[in-house]
Amino acid sequence: MKIDRIEIFRYRVPRAQGLKIASGHFVGGANVAVKICTDTGPTGWGEASAFPFITGDSADSNFAMAPAFARHILEANPLAIAVRMREIGELTVGEPSLRSAFDMALHDIAARHAGMPLYRFLGGEARELLTDATIGLCDSVEETADRARQLVAAGFGAIKVKTGRAGIADLAHVASVRDLAGPERSLRIDSNGGWDYPTAVRNLDAMSSLDLEYAEQPVAAARLRSLRELRGVLRTPICVDESVFTACDALEVIRSDAADFINIKLGKAGGLAMATRIEAVADAAGCACMVGCFEESRLGLTAAAHLAAARPGIRFVDLDSAYNWDADPVIGGMTYVPDRGGLIRLPDGPGLGAALDENFLREYGESVTV
Repeated sequence: MKIDRIEIFRYRVPRAQGLKIASGHFVGGANVAVKICTDTGPTGWGEASAFPFITGDSADSNFAMAPAFARHILEANPLAIAVRMREIGELTVGEPSLRSAFDMALHDIAARHAGMPLYRFLGGEARELLTDATIGLCDSVEETADRARQLVAAGFGAIKVKTGRAGIADLAHVASVRDLAGPERSLRIDSNGGWDYPTAVRNLDAMSSLDLEYAEQPVAAARLRSLRELRGVLRTPICVDESVFTACDALEVIRSDAADFINIKLGKAGGLAMATRIEAVADAAGCACMVGCFEESRLGLTAAAHLAAARPGIRFVDLDSAYNWDADPVIGGMTYVPDRGGLIRLPDGPGLGAALDENFLREYGESVTV
C-alpha cells in the first residue's frame, strides 16, 4: 500500500455562541482537513483546529504548509505511521495542529486496514464517555447564569467555567453556576493562564466552598514553580493544559509536582501518537488525564473520543466544541446523545468512522490536491 494523493481543505463553520477565554476569542471553527488516499482503497481523514494564542499556528499557516507535508510523504507506506510522522517532523517543529491532522488521517487508514474501530486499534474498548460543557468569559454574571441554566436543563453532569478576570471578579460568576448546578454536578474552572500567582491564590481561596473538581491552568504555562506552590497552599486540585504539548513537558510537570491532572489535546500534541505517550508518562506517575479540544468539528472530536476510550488513564472528557455549531459538515462520527447530558456515542465502524461532507467543503471552503 502507498499514499496515492492527498486532498487539503480549508473551511469555516460559525458557532451559535462565541466563546471568549483569557487568551483569545473563538467565533467558530476555522479549520483545515486532510484526506489521505491510498492506491489500494483505504482513505483517512484528519482535521487541524489551530488556536494561535496557544498552538502558535493558524488555519492560514496550516493551509500554506500542508502541501509540503503532503509532498514529503507521497508514494510512501501509510501504515508506517511513526516513520511518516518523523519525516513530517523533519520539515518543521511548528504547526502542531497540522501535524495532528496528518497523524489522525494515517491512524484512520491503519485502523480501517485492520478492520477495527480506532479505539480498539489503539488497544482500548468501548466505555461510557461523558463530556462537560464550557461557559466562556461572559460580560455579566446574569449572562453566565443564563448559560449555566441552559446546560443544567440539557442534563450536563459537569460544567467548566472560563475564568482569568482581574481581581476576584470571577468569584461571582463561578458562584452563580454552583448555585444553579447544585451539589450533584461537577464544577471545573479554567483560567487559561490568565491569573498571576497572588490573584490565583485569592480566587481559589475565595472559591474553596464551591467544591471545584479542579482549577485548570490558573497561571501561565511556564510557571511550574507557582503551580507547585498553589498545590501546597490550596486544596483545589490543579490541572495543566498549556503547560503540556509533549511527553517531555508532561515529565517535567510531574517532576516539578506542578499538577494533579494533565489536559491532552491532539492539536497541541501533534496527534494521537504523542498524545498516547503523554498519557503513558502521566499514568506511570499516577497522574490522571483529561482529553480536551479547540474548535474541532465532530471529525476531530471523534479522534479525541477514540483516544479517551482507548486509554484508561484519561478520566475527564472536554469535547464540546461542536455542540453549538450552526452547521455540521461531518458524516458519521461521534454523536452527542440527546437528553443524556454530555453522553458521547462512538461509531463501531473501522477507523475513525467519520468523514467530512465534501459537498459542504466545496461550497464553504477551498481545497488543493497533491
